[in-house]
Amino acid sequence: MNIDSISNGFVIDHIKAGSGMKLYELLGLGELDCSVAIIKNVASKKMGKKDIIKIDADISVDLDVIGYVDPDATVNVIKNGELVRKVVIGLPEKLTDVIKCKNPRCITSVEQEIHHIFKLTDKEKKIYRCIYCETKAN
Repeated sequence: MNIDSISNGFVIDHIKAGSGMKLYELLGLGELDCSVAIIKNVASKKMGKKDIIKIDADISVDLDVIGYVDPDATVNVIKNGELVRKVVIGLPEKLTDVIKCKNPRCITSVEQEIHHIFKLTDKEKKIYRCIYCETKAN
């Protein structure tokens, strides 16, 4: 397999195997007009297997989305073909408009202009709850 190197963009690395496509969808990477590579089930000494996403564009990325999908993932920022920064993500304390509340009685189901906001309520179990109705996110 041959995947070109990145000039300006970033590499999302150390994604738990099988989570790459979910991250791809939540970040809206399919709508970009640039090279995006998803590499699934790559051999990893540390993790056994992992996914990697390479994006060859200097765009902003929602780190909260990455942290929600896989808090152990890392983001490598590439400028002029060189690694300039490595970011370790972690679990975000709050998610805004990343996931939607499934409770049909929640205010977010009725009022369309209200942001879907979830707060981290259990770090150990990675549980997020809607700030309006306390419904647990799936």
